[in-house]
Amino acid sequence: MAKLIGIAYKTEKRGEMITVEHAAVTQAKGVENDIFGRPGKRQVTVMSIEQWQLACNDVDKRLPWFTRRANILVEGITFSAEDKGKQLVIGELTLEITGETDPCKKMEIAYPGLEKALQPDWRGGVTCRVMTGASITINDSVSLN
Repeated sequence: MAKLIGIAYKTEKRGEMITVEHAAVTQAKGVENDIFGRPGKRQVTVMSIEQWQLACNDVDKRLPWFTRRANILVEGITFSAEDKGKQLVIGELTLEITGETDPCKKMEIAYPGLEKALQPDWRGGVTCRVMTGASITINDSVSLN
């Protein structure tokens, strides 16, 4: 069964990622306290641990998942182009997948080769819009509908 294994946010642009065990996720603010959580197509970013590990294997380095600067990390689900428009349900939270989180130069700065390693097969994760807000906690169940 797929589950939630990581939650993170940043309070300032280019700021350090702060990891937490639980968080409120709302239509108004995305993941609580996240600077980029305003309403829109890129309100919350979600990444798969399986896809992150593939990217890390490509650069031959184990990197913390929040190096990717995503808000949510899931286990047991991988993302692809076919998932655009689907709903990702985490506990009581419902997100709509709006697209791919394209890797950027920040990933190259974080670790050489990481930007390229995140490019294939939506390894960089997905962007989402909050449809139904809720509080989420590590180990909550995750499904893709």
